[in-house]
Amino acid sequence: MNQAQAIHRVMHEIKRRRLEVLRVEQLTPRMRRITLGGPELAGFLSLGADDHIKLFFARNAEEEAALGSLVLGRDHTGPKPAMRDYTPRRIDLERGELDIDFVIHGDGPASTWAEHAKPGDHLHLGGPRSSLIVPDLFDSYLLIGDETALPAIARRLEELPAHREALVVVQIEDAAERQPLHSAASLQVVWVERHQADLAEVVKGLQLPAGELWAWVATEKGLARQLRALLLEHHSLADEQIKAAGYWRADGTAEDA
Repeated sequence: MNQAQAIHRVMHEIKRRRLEVLRVEQLTPRMRRITLGGPELAGFLSLGADDHIKLFFARNAEEEAALGSLVLGRDHTGPKPAMRDYTPRRIDLERGELDIDFVIHGDGPASTWAEHAKPGDHLHLGGPRSSLIVPDLFDSYLLIGDETALPAIARRLEELPAHREALVVVQIEDAAERQPLHSAASLQVVWVERHQADLAEVVKGLQLPAGELWAWVATEKGLARQLRALLLEHHSLADEQIKAAGYWRADGTAEDA
């Protein structure tokens, strides 16, 4: 099997960009879409549905000044802006637009910036560093996540062809956080309200789609580990069928996305 027929990672040249806020759209009470653009978006490349870009949030004048000299991938002494990883939700280079969806949760540099962002503001970003390419090798897809995973889930669904099956399980705060999800594939979506049901129990009780399956999980770090173990031990999936990632930490430290 050649590389194009197998799951593989593609590395990218890391480039810093300063983009302008073009539009702000409130998708749900807790999810806000920021559309960015500008000349520096040219050449932006994101090949994987769950790619991450690094966003930079200066909290004072010293950190704002440091943005000009910050080099990705190198140690930086002195003031350093807060950095968070986000998934590029939509890229349209012909129109010069990049969408990023933010969960508004009341604190943290990314949420605070997104809550107050308005057209004309600017955001510094870098990457993506790499893309995980998952070719169309599977009969069915199991996608599990919370609100922070919805951009990657939505991108994956939009890429799937009509002859595939997708089962999606998403943990959300309440019914108002449901978003339309679209796919040419046969699609089943299970919404799990955080205070009404336990995500792990829902996953344990799933009837998985038939055929060769690819499972993708992105939640809080500890929960992602638990769900991966359930897929391995309870649902008897093989390790190579699963990608599980911690998108944030319950204690609010750096993996918060």
